[in-house]
Amino acid sequence: MIRPRLRIPSASRLWRPLPSSRSIHHVPRLDINPEEGVPGLLSPGGFDFAWTQYQQLVVERLNALTAGTDYEQQDTLTILKSSAREPSQAPIFNYASMAHNNHFFFKNLNIAADPQSQKQELSDEEKIPHLLKYELSKQFSSIETLRREFLVTAMAMFGPGFVWLVKNAQSTELRILTTYLAGSPYTAAHWRRQGLDMNTQGISANSPAKSFLERTQTAVGGDNGARFVPHSQTAPGGTDVIPLLCLNTWEHVWLRDYGIGAGGVGGKRQFVENWWNAINWTNVESAANIKRPELMT
Repeated sequence: MIRPRLRIPSASRLWRPLPSSRSIHHVPRLDINPEEGVPGLLSPGGFDFAWTQYQQLVVERLNALTAGTDYEQQDTLTILKSSAREPSQAPIFNYASMAHNNHFFFKNLNIAADPQSQKQELSDEEKIPHLLKYELSKQFSSIETLRREFLVTAMAMFGPGFVWLVKNAQSTELRILTTYLAGSPYTAAHWRRQGLDMNTQGISANSPAKSFLERTQTAVGGDNGARFVPHSQTAPGGTDVIPLLCLNTWEHVWLRDYGIGAGGVGGKRQFVENWWNAINWTNVESAANIKRPELMT
């Protein structure tokens, strides 16, 4: 007697589409040699863990969740914007947003040469294109002030997340904002920005945390939800911003190279300082699209 065998596919195979279709979700290609890592920032092992392994895990889980749905052929940015207001799609949002945020961090790293070796040749200001340097200096008083803002903000974050440099889509205004966990800075994902560290916020009657929770409940269909357009791309009171740069403060990015045996958990500060020297400012200026030709002197 031949007994039927029940085969349970492994989790890594659940997301694979039929041969007739191809999921768009994959690990993006970076111009980084895995054998070299990110010079001055991440060792080959640190890069493998923070990018190759982690991004593959996030993409596989996103594909498993979106297989057979309308999201299957959409890019991660479209998915996170579309799923931000639906509580039942929170897992999809989280994986789509993490895949997008982690890629945003890595694609703006300068891997042309060891940033540490350039310190004596180029100052921070000399590495930044002229127009971008002008706007950053004007709005943050100096490049050094901006650097310290990133450092202080990142060190003040109790939980993991991202520190963003964003531009107002209707002006040249620049600002820094934080998102915790998989939170997103995009206007359409306003309801899941997660701009508060819930580990350090109380829930008193007038606390920011209570206000945050009330807004979240409204966004996902609470009692006051009827006064808002259900699928508005811009949330009430939201400002349309364009992300230019982000710093990833999740432990999986820095703990391997800056943690055990390399300064302990306090190594986060050194990671942030090294990251500042590894920024690809040309990419940042391109995203900012600053049009002030009269300043090119």
